[in-house]
Amino acid sequence: MNVLRTAGSWWVERDGQAVAVDTAAETTAELLADRDAVSAAAGEGVPVEELELLSPVTTPCRVVAQMVNYRSHAKDSGFDPDRVPITFFRKASGSVAGPHDTIVKPRHVRLLDYEIELGLVMGADLPVGATVTDAELPDYVAGLVIANDVSARDVQLPKTQFYESKSYPTFTPLGPRLVLLEPAEFGRLLDLRLRLSVNQVPRQDRTLADMIAGPAAALTALAGFQALRPGDVLLTGTPGGTALKAPPKPVELLGALLPAELKWRLFFDRQARVPAYLREGDVVSARIATGDGAIDLGCQRTPVAHA
Repeated sequence: MNVLRTAGSWWVERDGQAVAVDTAAETTAELLADRDAVSAAAGEGVPVEELELLSPVTTPCRVVAQMVNYRSHAKDSGFDPDRVPITFFRKASGSVAGPHDTIVKPRHVRLLDYEIELGLVMGADLPVGATVTDAELPDYVAGLVIANDVSARDVQLPKTQFYESKSYPTFTPLGPRLVLLEPAEFGRLLDLRLRLSVNQVPRQDRTLADMIAGPAAALTALAGFQALRPGDVLLTGTPGGTALKAPPKPVELLGALLPAELKWRLFFDRQARVPAYLREGDVVSARIATGDGAIDLGCQRTPVAHA
């Protein structure tokens, strides 16, 4: 069931038409508690392209993300995929934007990167200490959403923390659809294919089979210290193909011998010549779906502009 959100309204999308949901829900959590109204949505629809879509995940909420959770991304980053631990970081929910909103690069940022990710939207409380199995995923996760974990690499790397570099306004586009799954459909998760292109040039393309830690294992690890509530979202990592890649080992070893300020200046000067970083006027397109289209999270299209 594909759910859309506009200002003041919720919709169910069927065959390109959006049918209004008769609900008083204002937040994603409230809508998920009113699933009967979502299921009962009927009547004459309007073309989806006529709607100004917002993120189907309302804020404030918890936005948690996994670091290096695809084997291809681990290799790009210079890590051994078999030795990468499950690691999380937080993003400010003020970074959440709509599926077609403009990504705005702050003035001080030079290296703006993209990361397509599958977002798990919680439908029930995940208490601290919970253990989640694959069979129990439907007990906690209500649905799926496309996310782009936009990153300011020249802020992220020298500060060795992710919160600021990934939390600027517009740095977490979500949507267009919140796809609510039936329990049996969770068995298709590994068939989901993540594809991201910039100006119609493919950059990222992998299925969830490339994941290091699956959703159940990730939620179990997260529940070791962090509770989640309905309407919160977990971003489950990005595949290889981002603009940032680890330097060759000899260059990395040489850089370790340099003073920190000089090392980073040289590194960022080289990175500034990498054409894959996002620039003003670029358009990022992100899609997630199974090959047969049985589960289709839609297409997110976000232009890029400078502040």
